[in-house]
Amino acid sequence: MKVATRRAILAAAGLAAAGTVAALALLRKPGGPQIATLVPGAPNPAPPRIGGAEQIRASTPAPPAAASFTDAQGTPLTLASYAGKGLVVNLWATWCVPCVAEMPELDSLARTLAGENILVLPLSGDRGGAEIVQRFYQANRIEHLPVLLDPKGGAARTWGARGLPTTLIIDRQGQERARVEGAIDWTLPPVIAELRRLIGPA
Repeated sequence: MKVATRRAILAAAGLAAAGTVAALALLRKPGGPQIATLVPGAPNPAPPRIGGAEQIRASTPAPPAAASFTDAQGTPLTLASYAGKGLVVNLWATWCVPCVAEMPELDSLARTLAGENILVLPLSGDRGGAEIVQRFYQANRIEHLPVLLDPKGGAARTWGARGLPTTLIIDRQGQERARVEGAIDWTLPPVIAELRRLIGPA
């Protein structure tokens, strides 16, 4: 996605989610339904920090605690539903400015890794449900990510997320290999190379 488009998304996120923490939004939802959409010509807020591979912190390999989330139709899912696949599990919300900043890059990452049996799973904490996420995807041309929901933050709490966005890197054996707190540019070659190394060959 072009820089100008990202700036427009960030500007809209700033307007829609004023008052959220720019580095790591807390696991909460401001009052009322909020969604970041493109606002041409809107002033740009101060952009959140977008990091690189240095933000990928290795974890002691272990399976994440059991937690459930749902798809857009309300079907219960767990990480075990994706057994044998590499997973990039992103905890986010449409009202979280740094989350919005990295969504285009996560969309691109999903496209890049699709042929390697590695999935990007964005779990939205929006209490407005699938409709809010679908509107965000449509407004911001997110085309390669599924709609997955963690509206009460149960999975985020179970996995010990301290804020949004938080991303878990899960290898093909179901072990958490690394974690990212905050937004990073998932299209950077060193980031993609590190993901492939952590997740392992197909």
